[in-house]
Amino acid sequence: MTLVPVHIVAGLIAIVAGFVAIFARKGQKLHRKSGKVFVYAMLIMSASATVMAIMISQKLNPAQAVLTIYFVSTGVLAVRRRPEDSRWIEMSAMIVALVVALYEIMLGFDAMSRPKGTVDGLSPVVAFVFGSIALLAVMGDIRMLMRGIHGARRIARHLWRMCFGLFVATGSFFLGQAEVFPKPVRIIPLLAVPALLPLVMLLYWMVRVLYTKWYRRAKDSFNPIIGGLSAKS
Repeated sequence: MTLVPVHIVAGLIAIVAGFVAIFARKGQKLHRKSGKVFVYAMLIMSASATVMAIMISQKLNPAQAVLTIYFVSTGVLAVRRRPEDSRWIEMSAMIVALVVALYEIMLGFDAMSRPKGTVDGLSPVVAFVFGSIALLAVMGDIRMLMRGIHGARRIARHLWRMCFGLFVATGSFFLGQAEVFPKPVRIIPLLAVPALLPLVMLLYWMVRVLYTKWYRRAKDSFNPIIGGLSAKS
């Protein structure tokens, strides 16, 4: 498929840029530039994955790719635009995520009733996990649309969605494509380290942003990200 090289290159760029953004000082130029590259690469990677998966009649993988687009897009919107300025976009994204989440859960139950017990060659647990995480994200969308979101919670929304998007990329590459690595390093526990690192960083940043004084000390650094808006915007 002609899209395979595009998908692979975009995925590798997304992983590198994503890790740079995670470890760069938040709100500063390197963080903003690498984050922008990460977003574009993730969108290309996910869009190409959607097309390729549909072309070979897969069911779960297209849904996973659409959810990845949802997480990355809403993660960017969290800091780029006020919720009230992007209400219709947020609501549309929420509806898409809800439909895809319910579809994934349905696929999981359907797979359990089949002799092989898999969907796209994967355990139905994958469908249940991603579908459940998407439902939790949708609940966060509903809360944001009803009550608004400000300050540290707004940054937390951005960080967890971007970190989860990066996890999709690292998990797909280091674990999903383990066969491309040389045999000496083709050790699942070893490959699991970079694959799961985004989840570790996700937990780290959730605690740091929501339960420490870090955001109050660093909030001025986020002004360039959110277009000069104050933390209470």
